[in-house]
Amino acid sequence: MSETKSAPRYHPETRLVHSGTLRSQFAETSEALFLTQGYVYDTAEQCEARFKGDDPGFIYSRYSNPTVAMFEQRMAALEGAETARALATGMAAVTTAILAPLKAGDHVVAAKALFGSCRYVVEDLLPRYGIESTLVDGLDLDQWRKAMRPNTKTCFIESPTNPTLDVLDIGGIAEIAHQAGARLIVDNVFATPIWQSPLALGADVVVYSATKHIDGQGRTLGGVILSSNAFVQEHLQTFIRQTGPSISPFNAWILLKGLETLGVRVRQQTDSAAAIAEVLASHPKVSRLVYPGRPDHPQAALVKKQMRAGSTLIGFEVKGGKAAAFRCLNALKIARISNNLGDAKSLVTHPATTTHQRLAPEIRAGLGIGESFIRYSVGLEHKDDLIEDLVTALEKA
Repeated sequence: MSETKSAPRYHPETRLVHSGTLRSQFAETSEALFLTQGYVYDTAEQCEARFKGDDPGFIYSRYSNPTVAMFEQRMAALEGAETARALATGMAAVTTAILAPLKAGDHVVAAKALFGSCRYVVEDLLPRYGIESTLVDGLDLDQWRKAMRPNTKTCFIESPTNPTLDVLDIGGIAEIAHQAGARLIVDNVFATPIWQSPLALGADVVVYSATKHIDGQGRTLGGVILSSNAFVQEHLQTFIRQTGPSISPFNAWILLKGLETLGVRVRQQTDSAAAIAEVLASHPKVSRLVYPGRPDHPQAALVKKQMRAGSTLIGFEVKGGKAAAFRCLNALKIARISNNLGDAKSLVTHPATTTHQRLAPEIRAGLGIGESFIRYSVGLEHKDDLIEDLVTALEKA
C-alpha cells in the first residue's frame, strides 16, 4: 500500500508536505483520518480477490489503512526508499526489521554503542531463539571484518550513536556486510532523514523512532522501516500481518502532520545546537564535548563525508561526576529532564541512570557514558535563552 509513485525529485521540503496524499471523494486539503478497523466489499468475489492480492485495496487496519499508507508513502519519498512500513513504536520497528528475516542458526553483528533497548534485542532476545549475536566496536572496520561468519545475515548500527554521538562509517560497514552476504540496518534517528540518507550510502534498511523528530512535539509514538519492495514483501509483510505491531491510524495522522514541519524544525534545532556547542566547548565546567559537525568531533572527516549537517543533540561531561551533573540538570529552567529527544521543547537526560542504566558500569565506561555525561536535545526555543539557561545551570554544578 505504501509504494511511492513515480514523480519528479522535488526538494525534501516539498515532499514533506505533498508526498503520498490520498484524497477521498470530498477532496479535503488536510489528509483524512480513517479511524476504522475493517473495510466492506461490493461482492464476495471482490472480497476473495482482495484477500488473494488480485484486487488492490485495504483489508484490515492491523496491516493496511489509508492514513497509515499516506505516512508510509511520504516517508519513502523523503528517504528515497522503494517502500516503507509504519509500526507502533521505534522499538517495534527495530525489533521487526532485525527479527523478521532471521531464523535459528543465523548470526547478527552489531555495534556495541546502541540504545539500551536495541542492545537488549541484539544481546539478550535474539539468542533466546537460537540467533547468535556479536557486538563490536562500531568505529573499527577490522572488528567488523573479523566478526563476519558464513551464517551472518544482519548487521545493525546507530549513527550517530545514542548518546555519545559517535559517527560510524555506513558505507564501509555496508561493504563489509555485503561481501559476507549480509544486510545492513541503520537506525538513523539522531541524524534524521534531513541530514543523512543511509540507503544512498549503501545501507539496505533504515529504521526510525518516529516518536522523536518526525512527531517532534511530544504527542505520540510511532516507528517506521524503509527498504526495498523485495525486503518488505519477503520478510516483513507476513510478519507484520500475523504478529500485529500495528500503528494506530490516529498516530499515523499525527506523524503526517509532523512531517510537514520536519525540515523547518530540524534546521533550527541544528543551528541552535551548533551555537550551544560552541559555548560549551570553552566552558570551564565542561570536561568533554561531543557534537557532530565541529572540527574537534572524533570522526569529523566522516561527518563531513556522509552527513549534510550536524545533529539536534549534544553530549557533554560536567566536571565533578554524577553529583555535579545532577546539580546542573536540576538547575535548568527551560530545558526539562526527560528521556525523550527530538522534541520542540529542549530536553536533557543522564544516560547512565536512565536510557543505559541496565548496562554494567564497566560497559557504560567503555562506551564513553560516564557518570557525568549529559545528553542535551535542543528544542525550538531561542538559542540565546537556551545558552543562558545552560550556562547558569553549569555555574551551579
